[in-house]
Amino acid sequence: MIQEPLNILKKYWGHQSFRGSQAEIIEAVLSGQDVLALMPTAGGKSLCYQIPGLIREGICIVVSPLIALIQDQVSQLKKRDIKAIALTGGLSQDEVIKQLDNCIFGNYKFLYLSPERLQQSLVQERIAEMPVNLWAIDEAHCISQWGHDFRPAYLECGVLRDMKPEINMIALTATATQPVAKDISDQLRFHNFRTFKDSFQRPNIAYRVIADENKNNRLYSLCTAVKRSGIVYTRTRRNTLEISTYLNKKGISATFYHGGMSREDKQSKLRSWMNNKSKIIVATNAFGMGVDKPDVELVAHFQIPDCLENYFQESGRAGRDGSEAQAVLIYDPGDQRKAKEQFLDTIPDVAFLKLLYRKLNSFFQISYGEGKDQVLQFNFNAFCEAYKLNSSLVYNGLRIMDQHSVLSLSQNFQRRTLIQFSVGKNILMNYLDKNRDIAVLVQNLLRTYGGVFDFETRINTRLIAKKSAVKENTILKALEQLQKDSIISYQAGHTDLEITFLVPREDDTTIYRFAPELKALRRMKSEKLRHMFNYIENTKQCRSKQLLRYFGENILENCGHCDVCVEKNYDSDSEAQNIRDKILTALEGHAYTSRQLIEHLMCNEHQLLTTLQSLLEDRMIAVNSKNEYVKSR
Repeated sequence: MIQEPLNILKKYWGHQSFRGSQAEIIEAVLSGQDVLALMPTAGGKSLCYQIPGLIREGICIVVSPLIALIQDQVSQLKKRDIKAIALTGGLSQDEVIKQLDNCIFGNYKFLYLSPERLQQSLVQERIAEMPVNLWAIDEAHCISQWGHDFRPAYLECGVLRDMKPEINMIALTATATQPVAKDISDQLRFHNFRTFKDSFQRPNIAYRVIADENKNNRLYSLCTAVKRSGIVYTRTRRNTLEISTYLNKKGISATFYHGGMSREDKQSKLRSWMNNKSKIIVATNAFGMGVDKPDVELVAHFQIPDCLENYFQESGRAGRDGSEAQAVLIYDPGDQRKAKEQFLDTIPDVAFLKLLYRKLNSFFQISYGEGKDQVLQFNFNAFCEAYKLNSSLVYNGLRIMDQHSVLSLSQNFQRRTLIQFSVGKNILMNYLDKNRDIAVLVQNLLRTYGGVFDFETRINTRLIAKKSAVKENTILKALEQLQKDSIISYQAGHTDLEITFLVPREDDTTIYRFAPELKALRRMKSEKLRHMFNYIENTKQCRSKQLLRYFGENILENCGHCDVCVEKNYDSDSEAQNIRDKILTALEGHAYTSRQLIEHLMCNEHQLLTTLQSLLEDRMIAVNSKNEYVKSR
């Protein structure tokens, strides 16, 4: 049976052989078994369903979480003259119907869609008419509430079993612990299934953890050493702009990318980086899936991620061509506290959720036993202000109640109003002289929010209204006028939202129904962050061993080039001599600071400083007037 898959691999992809477990996985799928495939980033997961989809008569339905990932997959298939369709956002009802009809009658081999699109009854009805040959669930960890990127809509993937129970299924992911793997098979109702797990080991990546109070300078040093391309992950949209601006000012070509940008801006920034016009791309974790750039030699995390799953997946975007690469996490002493505040302190507990639910019913004057199916307009800022509630806790609490079908939030639910002044201060002053009716508003904005001239800044319109002694609607109209007059760029946060109550009001009883799951969620988030902190603090065990052990894989050999291994290796005379030789070679005709040498030679900081001191004492090197090391004459 494997000969036919191999022929297709050669014909469409030009490869002469399969990698890892690909051949076994394909054979299991073609034999009719359900399959859970755990394969590393860049491990060739897509071939495991694409080749069976091509061999079998009919169409393969692929559920995938990100539009960018879907578009990339469909584009790659079309380049190989394989007929594939993507049901992405922005399509009209007629366009969706036309695309689905093409799948039924047009001899297409692949239909890609998001889990949210799968929820639509029209889509389900048309899929039921298709000659489906395989169900494929990509990024399958999203289906598990214990996974790092849980998507409630993924729970609907089980409906595929009801539609065509005779069709087998393959689920694929690059990051899954044992509990997540079990949850995936349970949620997808696997039967007669096999699990395949390739080693997650990436021997060409050197993992490093660096503590430094001057993170900007350390990042600059790392990026200076990059010859091809790199990725810097940071937590906030504002940070992406700040860091890329800093790097550009220091002479390193950098661009930025985050989820709040327009589609055109995203494509432009990505194109600049992919074509190596920008060496570094600074991004939030919205960036990465579906982006296959083989020459990334540095992935740097500027803040502590919320879990090892995210860190490992994002770091795995380095060295896809097999060349030596680095995955570096930079942190300062306050970063652990900040991570805890962001990832744990904003998760509501049962007591807060009960309080929030009661306040919501009071806000809308819903009586006990009433409220089911009521659709109401909801002003998020007014609600938080009225009851003096933390907006982050309220936001996450509403999301949890939405996930557990207590209520339903409109799909455009968000709580961010973003502005940035697009003119200089002199032009602004002239504008305010002619528009004195909004001068107080602008003054309050400038006093309350620093950086609004330089960065896109999130503002609280209700707070500005209070300071300006006007109604919030007046503030919104003024912001719209400022945008119209090209004084600011403005993204409205939609404070008036639709909220639908799905069950009658029962106060505490409503929340108690899923209280155990909420407690388990808090424990799980806390445990994941604890593992992340342990990874940072563990300077005794090889970094690769630590990461692989977390995913249930034990290796005997140390990687030899992570910061922990390098520190241990320095104990040998040969390693010490090796570093001495590297320093002396680097200083031939050049002058470097210690910081530059650390990054240029990719050495452990303690080892290099110790060796520099030894070389100074032996008078083999000296320090010039710029505090740089030079070779003695």
